Amino acid sequence: MSLAFRNVTCAPLDNLDVVAPDGTVVGIIGENGSGKSLLLRLAAGMETPTSGSIKASGDARWLGPDDALNLAPAPVLLIDRTFGHQDLVVRERAAVALDRIRRAGATTLVVSHEEELIRRLADEVWWLHEGKLAGRGDPEEMLAKYRKHVAARLRAWGESITPPLAPTVRRGDGRAEILRVETVGESGKPTMVWRSGERAVVRVAVRFREAVADPVVGIMIRTRIGLNVYGTNTELEQLKLGPCLAGNTLELAFAFWCELCPGEYTLTVASHDPDGVWHDWLEDAVAFNVSDSRYTAGVANLHAQVSLLGRS
Repeated sequence: MSLAFRNVTCAPLDNLDVVAPDGTVVGIIGENGSGKSLLLRLAAGMETPTSGSIKASGDARWLGPDDALNLAPAPVLLIDRTFGHQDLVVRERAAVALDRIRRAGATTLVVSHEEELIRRLADEVWWLHEGKLAGRGDPEEMLAKYRKHVAARLRAWGESITPPLAPTVRRGDGRAEILRVETVGESGKPTMVWRSGERAVVRVAVRFREAVADPVVGIMIRTRIGLNVYGTNTELEQLKLGPCLAGNTLELAFAFWCELCPGEYTLTVASHDPDGVWHDWLEDAVAFNVSDSRYTAGVANLHAQVSLLGRS
């Protein structure tokens, strides 16, 4: 049964005008505070709009985050994050039940932050942003646009804060001290979030407390669970730094293309002698994130291009 929101205003929803057709499962996505849950509560008659109207072809059943997944037939079914605490068996049964409800002509709205769940269940996706309908349409298209929006928001947030220098372990003989480690984006600003594929820079500042004939400064990127991803140092890159006197400070920039998949990473930084004797070693000195507008699996993002060579 169809469900229509006609010029509905109820903060934060602002003049929302949209219709969910008969026999459709609509996925509702958006950030917290965008009005997703309120939309469902209005449809269920649990809230009253300031202006506008909601029209449904029959009674509506609302299921909240802590409710059981009661998927008995109903003209309008409103599922507000109810899948969140359900196990896999319950979810699989629910997917079958929703398909049956869909074929019976019912209208279902599903609010969830789980992309895979929305992709599997929804025939159409509505993206709410700050109380307005930012987009509606094919699930893959809408989810891709939403991921791009989230990646941009994460990047803006990453540039608004300074990553703390907080190593899990610090060791060395003290002949040098790492003063600063910064992750810098292609804009030239420090950031805790890199975009996959962008030109990234790690800036390192080292001050020498004693004279060191031939110092080496290196970095190591690891995944959140400690898998080595990439490491290099000034010796490998054939950049000679010494000799350095007591009181000298070096500022270095390691630049590379951030060909990493979205996820959480750490950066280890060290100053040491060519034979490996550490002056100052900062294990997991800073943490950073990588975001992208599309899903990729693994660690290395190789940005593959696929072409069809033939068909028989």
